[in-house]
Order: sequence, then structure tokens, then C-alpha cells
Amino acid sequence: MVEPKEIQEQVKALLNGPVYGGDEALRLETLRHRMAEAARLHAGYANYISHWPIPLAEAGSIADLPYLPVALFKEMNLSLVAEEQVKMSLHSSSTTGQTPATVPIDGKTGRAMSRGVTNILSHFIGSHRRPYLVMDDLSANTGDQSLGARGAAIRGLIPYASDVVYGLKIDQQNQFELLAEELRQFAQSHGDGPVLIYGFTWILWQAVVLAMEAQGLQLKLPEATVIHSGGWKKLTALAVDKAEYNQRVAKVFGMQPERVIDLYGMVENVGIVYPDCSEGLKHAPMFGGVVIRDTTTLQPVETGQSGLIQVMSVLPGSFPGHSLLTDDLGQLVHAEGCACGRPGAAFRLMGRAPTVEVRGCSDVMALKGVGG
Repeated sequence: MVEPKEIQEQVKALLNGPVYGGDEALRLETLRHRMAEAARLHAGYANYISHWPIPLAEAGSIADLPYLPVALFKEMNLSLVAEEQVKMSLHSSSTTGQTPATVPIDGKTGRAMSRGVTNILSHFIGSHRRPYLVMDDLSANTGDQSLGARGAAIRGLIPYASDVVYGLKIDQQNQFELLAEELRQFAQSHGDGPVLIYGFTWILWQAVVLAMEAQGLQLKLPEATVIHSGGWKKLTALAVDKAEYNQRVAKVFGMQPERVIDLYGMVENVGIVYPDCSEGLKHAPMFGGVVIRDTTTLQPVETGQSGLIQVMSVLPGSFPGHSLLTDDLGQLVHAEGCACGRPGAAFRLMGRAPTVEVRGCSDVMALKGVGG
């Protein structure tokens, strides 16, 4: 059995290597070792992967590895560490009435995930610090022991911040209020240089773009980079597509639409994010991975086909988030290489799959009396 120290060295080697492209054999080996270690620590997980058709040791590619439906994080306790080792719990955003996923983060996992996000984003926006405008209320980023999806995203961009300003507040009616004067002052102070702006996709549209348009407020931040994350479900219902979204976001901030970046990610795969490249596609880093699976057969699809997105990560040690089948749909656009210059697979996010009930997985996980 591989010792945890050796696994950490493998993870370190992948984080120190090229972000995109690199040692695929090392990635596969590290994922296998991570899963074997998770099985040693969680009897339910061990029981689950022992029923997989392909044994871990015989997996010839990342597509052969066992995967967990991401919905299991809403149903049961998947922690691999003792409670006193958990430094923070991350919670997914969820639709009203649904139970959010809970992901435990220990110290080593937290450091690895911070490094992962920094490696990826530096590949897109550079590594220098700049003024950071958060289009949210300060309360989204408070809490030492528990953090939601918005807070995790806000905090993940802090390494790029020279200073932080919040552009919204929650009023007494629990509604977002645009802090117009703070926005004007921010633009006046930083309009001649690069700045970073972040907002949750829906909040940035509803509480920022529509509010600024209604007030006739238009800033001049030509060197701004706007990053947004979160689902498109509400915007799709309003018939707002990515092109219109980018155009109107860019207009209120006084910048080019090409500087608006859609960031795909989830707390269960925290530490790995998937920004849009210049071709409007998304890429998995070498310390992660993506497989697109047919919605009926669950077999990997061919180039040009679409299916459920499976995400990988070598980063977590406190929960088994190494191979997860999401309920998001994607299209495999390139199996190898993209016009943006990044090697490896490139995919297009297509939205959420129709709601399905995950049957049997939690039963198999619970056979040993662990979790839940």
C-alpha cells in the first residue's frame, strides 16, 4: 500500500508541473492511490469501489476509474478525517427545499485546493494582484467554520487582490441593494488600470446589470476582468444567453465582452475551476480531469457528442472527491488540443440534466454501516 506521504509527493509533482498537458500516467497513478487511501479510511466507499467492474489496479485510463454520483454528498457523510481535523465545511448552493451538499476540508486539502485554483486562474488572468470588486454582500464571505459556494468563490480570488471592495449589500427586506457611490469611487480610483470583478452569475445579472441599467449607471473600467460562476438555470428561463449576458455585463462596467469569463465549478470539486478559454470552451488541468459520458449508457462519448460531465481531482484528502459524476451536461468539442493552445480535452458546458433519482449507490455505500 502506498503511504499517504508518497501520495502527497505525487500531488505536489502534479501541482508543480504544467497546468494543462503533462504526465498523464502520474495523474492516473495518483488518482488510483487517492481512491485506495479513501477506501482504507471509509468502509462504505471501500465497499462501493469493490463492486466496480474494473479493479483500481487495472484501470488503464481515467475513464476506467470508479465514480461517485455527486448527489451522494447531499445524502450521507463522506468525511475521511476525524471531526477535529475539519477546518471548514463547504456547502453547495441548492434549490429551495433541497439539501445542500456538505464537503469537509482539512488543512492539507485546503492548501492543495488553494494552490489548484491559483495555478488555473493564473493561466488565464496572470498572477499579479489588482483591486478586487466583489459584487455581493460582505456576509457571503464571513464564517471561519462554514462557507457557501459564493463565499468559496469570493475567497478563492483573494490571492489576486491588492484590496477588496464590496459593491452590494443586503437591505432590511433581505434584498440586494446596489452601492452606487462605492462603485463610482472604485471606478474613479482604479479606472486606468487592471481590476478584477467577481459575482455569482444570477446575482451579477439581477442585482447588478439590471439595477445599473435602471439607474443609468455605467462605469469606465476598460481593463477590468469580470469572473462569474453559478448556474444558468434562471437566466435560461429568461431566455438570456451567454452572448447577451457578456455584452450587457461589459457595457455597464465599460469594458469589452471578451473580458467576461464564465467559471464552471462546484464545491464537491473545489480547488479545480473551469474558466472559458478564448474559444469559449473549458479545459481540465493535469491535477484533475474530465470525461463526458452518454446519458443512457454512461460510456465515454466521441468527439462532438454530449453527455453527463464526470470530473476528477487528485487534491482532496478529507473526502472522496476524486472522481464524480455530475448532473451537468457537456459536449466534448476536442479530444486533444484546442485553438486556444491548451492541450487535452476541451468541452462546452450545456446546462443541467433533467432531474433524475440516483438509485442504489447510497445503499451500497451504507452496506458497511458507514456514512449517512
